[in-house]
Amino acid sequence: MYLTQGLHRAVQRTPGRPATIFGDRVRTWAESGERVARLAAALKAVGVQTDDRVGILAHNSDIYHEYLLAVPWADAIMNPVNTRWSVAEIGYSLRDCDTQVLLVDDAFTSIVPQLHDVVPLLRTVIHIGSGPVPEGALSMEALIAKYDPVPDARRGGNALAGIFYTGGTTGRSKGVMLSHANILTSAFGMEATRQRVPGGSLSGGRVLHVAPMFHIAGCAPWTESMTLGRTHVYVPRFTPAGVAKAIEQYDVTDTLLVPTMIQLLVDSEAAADADLSSLQRLTYSASPISESVLQRAMDRMPTTEFTQVYAMTELGPVITVLSHEDHADARLRRSVGRAAPHCEVLVVDEQDRELPRGGIGQIICRGASVMRGYWDLLAMTADVLRNDWMHTGDAGYMDEEGYVFIVDRIKDMIISGGENIYSAEVENALSSHPAVKSCAVVGLPDEDWGERVHAVIVPAGDDRPDVEVLREHVKQFIAGYKAPRTVAFVDTLPLSGAGKVLKNELRARYSPRES
Repeated sequence: MYLTQGLHRAVQRTPGRPATIFGDRVRTWAESGERVARLAAALKAVGVQTDDRVGILAHNSDIYHEYLLAVPWADAIMNPVNTRWSVAEIGYSLRDCDTQVLLVDDAFTSIVPQLHDVVPLLRTVIHIGSGPVPEGALSMEALIAKYDPVPDARRGGNALAGIFYTGGTTGRSKGVMLSHANILTSAFGMEATRQRVPGGSLSGGRVLHVAPMFHIAGCAPWTESMTLGRTHVYVPRFTPAGVAKAIEQYDVTDTLLVPTMIQLLVDSEAAADADLSSLQRLTYSASPISESVLQRAMDRMPTTEFTQVYAMTELGPVITVLSHEDHADARLRRSVGRAAPHCEVLVVDEQDRELPRGGIGQIICRGASVMRGYWDLLAMTADVLRNDWMHTGDAGYMDEEGYVFIVDRIKDMIISGGENIYSAEVENALSSHPAVKSCAVVGLPDEDWGERVHAVIVPAGDDRPDVEVLREHVKQFIAGYKAPRTVAFVDTLPLSGAGKVLKNELRARYSPRES
């Protein structure tokens, strides 16, 4: 199994069909294959050798698509860089895995001199934008024009495909090492859950890439779509109007959105009148979705099939899938579905013993999609990979039918007055109030209770809801001791590149400071 396999098949079967669409630029599979082979030749010409890391710092585009294929074509390893990081964080990721060649688009040309300062080993920068080429950088288009295509190395199997740095939601960002087999196994497992192939053939369907491609949430649907020969439609970044326009203009059949994107889309005036009827399947992942947001989305797109995926970078990424059919059961909507076909899932206690159904413990997973480890972090790898099982750090339970329900990140569990409180259940209760647009719940130090439940709320309107009204509302659904003791109101919640709430930032922001 190798990531470029889908490209070869598409070039052979449907060379004249659109491979990528980015704005007004459309490239066929034949054109895409030619450009990938030439870019791979250019990478080798600038000194990229087997197993070298090649980075990219860019927003979503058809060029990103070519990078994802050209790097393994040249027998190298991808390092997609988080576009939301500071120069210091970007520099850390490049130094950490010794990335010496970096592709940058127009949005990041201004920081190239700073990157050279913080990454002394960065020897080659390749400009992939349409603006002026930065001083000392090479033009990708000039390189493609200069070098003849080279044969595909057909790098695959257990060879590293990429190093994907985590968003740092729980601390230091870690480089997750994923092989071709890891990523493709997850893609095949996801495909196996589908009822049918879009368009009735392997070349049917158009997928809209909205989630950032540097994250596995962007890369995973790209991989699945490559194996099916779908056309890839790219928008640089998420905006409700931009996504709605792209779906309507390009007859998009498939996309993946994180819950925050879904909420902004269905509540957007700009998207209210758009024709979204071409969208056959919407997959959502990365964080929990409130029942009210999910229902509004299903009402807005009644002919769209909704699928939820529980995933993490370390697992390539799919763990469990909640099918469209499962969404018909209101109880199951609070679950993340059942184990995907390619993996085993258990809920275990602190000694890794499987718990009876309904018992809350840590969710662990085993299968061919499990990462090879964290880059240069042997002890941390050994801590989470034990006896071939990946320990997710998520707390949850499994019902009698095998559906998994997540209650919290283990590190996010709040212990108040000796009672375990899971932030997800408090967030679900709060989100059901019409005055709450979105929220996050964290535990803060408390002299009397050890920790107290603190809610950070984005109001749905211009006025802040009354705190006591919210507390009483929550108590209709959960025990009184779980209701927030303190509340803060904000305009937005801090999010990672994948759309997850950065609870470590909230804890740091609202924790009392020692005098």
